[in-house]
Amino acid sequence: MKKIILITYLFLFSNLYGFELKLEKIVEDIDRPWSLSFINETSILYTEKKGKLFHLNLKKQIISEIKHNLSVLEDGQGGLLDVLYDNENVYVSYSEQREGRKTSTSVAKGKFDKNTIKFKNIFRAEPPIDSGYHFGSRLVKKDKHLFISAGERGKGMIAQDVTKHPGSIIRINLDGSIPKDNPKFKNKKNWLPEIFQIGVRNPQGMSLSPFDNKIYMTNHGAKGGDWFGSVNYAENYGWKILGWGGTNYTGTKIGPKWKPGFTKAIKYWVPSIAVSAMAIYQGEEFKEWNGDALITSLKDQSLRKIKFKDNKFISEQIIFKGNIGRIRDIKIHKDTGELYMLSDYGELWKMYK
Repeated sequence: MKKIILITYLFLFSNLYGFELKLEKIVEDIDRPWSLSFINETSILYTEKKGKLFHLNLKKQIISEIKHNLSVLEDGQGGLLDVLYDNENVYVSYSEQREGRKTSTSVAKGKFDKNTIKFKNIFRAEPPIDSGYHFGSRLVKKDKHLFISAGERGKGMIAQDVTKHPGSIIRINLDGSIPKDNPKFKNKKNWLPEIFQIGVRNPQGMSLSPFDNKIYMTNHGAKGGDWFGSVNYAENYGWKILGWGGTNYTGTKIGPKWKPGFTKAIKYWVPSIAVSAMAIYQGEEFKEWNGDALITSLKDQSLRKIKFKDNKFISEQIIFKGNIGRIRDIKIHKDTGELYMLSDYGELWKMYK
């Protein structure tokens, strides 16, 4: 357990709306953070990739580690990744060590406790793969279901193989059982029962909109071809038949940006900005942004605001760029509407007016 000192650094800057924005660093020296989740208005859970889970009490300014029983293998982009608190339960995604160096994007659930959480797996992406790439790993609760983004682990066309989980969006019940109305039980008989949508590469952002009750996500392309789009029942984003405007890192062409028969994204970025986390904004602090998508970037270290309607792109605004480093996660304080962001510099920031 350690004490923290709030307000260690403060940025002030203006924006197109005519009000001043403040960026306040509230925690530093976090070792490779990946995700945060609010427990209540004063308590936060956050993860470190190396496998540690922490509880932060903002009011008392205290950080304490929570012990757990997960078999996490930190390998490349893998480790202890997303965390989601919901109704006294904690859900985490992680790269689970399976056979030797083989890992899977796995999801576990446990009852919240400030000292120790005993997790139990409720999903494992099959098959396990020897790769440190593209775990995806975002978690979203919608109604009585848990949505999971499973990256394609750098294996390309596996995202079109409906008998394997990597490269897909997963939907399960909160206890890990399979919903009876998933695509397999309707019109996609060859699909694995957990699969909700296919054809994604590395979706590291996913968020439920409180305005239309739809889930939206961000997806890393290759050398170009990042995108922001919606999660849609039984549809296919086309990786690696489509290249979304990008190319392989060798410079060779992948495929067309889009063609009929595949899901079209709302917004593409070519060249890549390395999109990471996202949130659909709802709150009073920046009420001018209600309903807009807030999207963070690793490559150009920016926070961007996307205005869209009915799955159609309207406009994009860069809120700030280069102030706090590569932005790994973003969450909205449900009571105040203030934004909380984790950076790869090992810092937690708060943004407000």
